[in-house]
Amino acid sequence: MSSFFTTPGAQKKRKRPSTTEAPKKRLATKTGPKAPTNGLGSSRAAPAQKKPIERDESISGSDLDSDESGDELPDRAGSDAGSEESENEGETAAEKRLRLAQRYLEKTRKEVEEFDEYAFDAEEIDRDLLAERLEEDVAEAKGRVYRQLAAKLDFQKASHTQFRWNSGTVTSITVCAPFAYTATKDGQLTKWRLQELPKDQWPQTTKKKPKKPPAPPKRKPERICYSKSNSTKAKDKTYQGHTGSILTVRASQDGKYVVTGGADKRMVVHDAATLKPLRAFTHHRDAVTGLAFRRGTNQVYSCSKDRTVKVWSLDELAYVETLFGHQDEILDIDALAQERCVSVGARDRTARYWKVPEESQLVFRGGQGGEKKAASKVKKESAAHQGSMDRVSMIDDELFVTGCDNGDIALWSIHRKKAVFVIPCAHGLETPMKPTEISADKEPDEKMVPAPQPRSITALRTIPYSDVILSGSWDGCVRVWKLTEDKKKIEVVGILGSQSSEEPRSDGLVNGTHEVQSKEGDENKALIRGIVNDIALFERGDRGKDGLCVVVATGKEMRLGRWKVVKEGKCGAMVFEVPRAPKQNGVVDNVSDDED
Repeated sequence: MSSFFTTPGAQKKRKRPSTTEAPKKRLATKTGPKAPTNGLGSSRAAPAQKKPIERDESISGSDLDSDESGDELPDRAGSDAGSEESENEGETAAEKRLRLAQRYLEKTRKEVEEFDEYAFDAEEIDRDLLAERLEEDVAEAKGRVYRQLAAKLDFQKASHTQFRWNSGTVTSITVCAPFAYTATKDGQLTKWRLQELPKDQWPQTTKKKPKKPPAPPKRKPERICYSKSNSTKAKDKTYQGHTGSILTVRASQDGKYVVTGGADKRMVVHDAATLKPLRAFTHHRDAVTGLAFRRGTNQVYSCSKDRTVKVWSLDELAYVETLFGHQDEILDIDALAQERCVSVGARDRTARYWKVPEESQLVFRGGQGGEKKAASKVKKESAAHQGSMDRVSMIDDELFVTGCDNGDIALWSIHRKKAVFVIPCAHGLETPMKPTEISADKEPDEKMVPAPQPRSITALRTIPYSDVILSGSWDGCVRVWKLTEDKKKIEVVGILGSQSSEEPRSDGLVNGTHEVQSKEGDENKALIRGIVNDIALFERGDRGKDGLCVVVATGKEMRLGRWKVVKEGKCGAMVFEVPRAPKQNGVVDNVSDDED
């Protein structure tokens, strides 16, 4: 019985590959030491040695030499970055966090030394300044109040200037330093360049002392460009601009977009450089009354008289979603860094705090009584009930303030359903009417004269993440308030545009000087003539070290109607430059000039 094991070796035939199969390709290897042979004398290399051979080929010096000889060397900056990455390649996660923290501390230390001119080199003082700055950064990231600016700004020494142009009532204003954008009832959108501080306007280019005195600083803003609505395109669905009055305007933080909303039910996105309309959205069913950008992003919240809040993304120029809940037209909206916004619903007397990702809302009802109010000398006949909640502005992600038609400014917290604190008749009462204006009798009875009513809050603005609050009405000034440290009260700080008896200043402050007002209660000679319809502001310098710039929009009429008309009002805007309070050894000096 024959088998493989019993067959003689001479009869064994070696199996050969078929002619159809292609011969296997051998890999060319470099000349080197001869591979070891096995015990049968075969010179074939082991399979495990193939990978080392290929790796040796890829990192061989001859290949690198040929590459460098044929091509030019890469950029040195890229090689330095690559070397830095290679140095940090082997570090752990803890080491990376430590390295980034050390870099952040070094950067913060340099900023603190540049900001504070009284920053000494002592280790303890540096440590305190760094700790304060780190606390501010953490509070800012968490959305809490972290800056006490009211005591660091001198509102009584603010300079001013007014600029006007041939337009209707200015309904809204916004600022993206150094530019300001205004919107009017006659459909004009105008871009302005605000003047720099005097020290930055005419910089000295040589080391020699100039022979001529410096030129006087520029005061009034310069108009860059403008665009106007076209009422003839009202039925043209392809038209990308406005066809009616513009009621609100906001600019993105990066300076790329300017968004406007109007009575024509349109929200138009403009190019900030040229004010050319990019896209017009017609999703709202009624007039667009308010806009708000989410800080640091191009996400926009819009509110309308159709009782809805809509969310937009300007990066894609797209509509995102709609928020429902208000029972009356929405008049104002505000937002900060997180995906939260607050809106007020006019005569439903509610403020709603929208949590967009969670698709939920918190409702705060006003006018119910029981709130803690500031002491007021207003008579009961003049104390009006709250009828409409018109204005809102966020202080941080937990606190916001609202303004009403009865003159009340209310402080709200998301942890309480009722107002934390209320200031009644914040802008006082209107001028009482004369008996001859009430009756046609020769000797009219004074009892027929109705009690004067409080002035409505027509503008409200805060410095985000700070304690400064500004409000406006038609009493000829902008009132400044501050939030107390316990975040439970609002106190008076000062007045912008108050009638001052000081002499004109000669310190070269930009945007105007003080004016002497002879008659203190005369509204016809008030500094701000007209109704304050909107307030915009920004801080000068790094973290406000050069003061605060406040821009106020004024007009003869209110922005949403004509139920209040000031005949002596001026349609335009006014710029206030608020300097920082003087320091003595790093401490703010609150002593008045009269005591000196």
